[in-house]
Amino acid sequence: FESVYLSQRVVVMTHRPGRVSGELIIESQNRDAGFRTSAQYAGFCRLPSDALSKASDAPTGAAA
Repeated sequence: FESVYLSQRVVVMTHRPGRVSGELIIESQNRDAGFRTSAQYAGFCRLPSDALSKASDAPTGAAA
């Protein structure tokens, strides 16, 4: 996820109507070339994936 690599904060939104479902804080001081292949990066990438799954499972119009 580019959002994990480039950001310190990721906001997750529901499909429709686009409401904020959650906010993820990416706490990593090390953003060098090796970060993208690290276990830490993989763990951070799971956070928005899980949050997006949760947001898409929520009933339409409901915030999770």
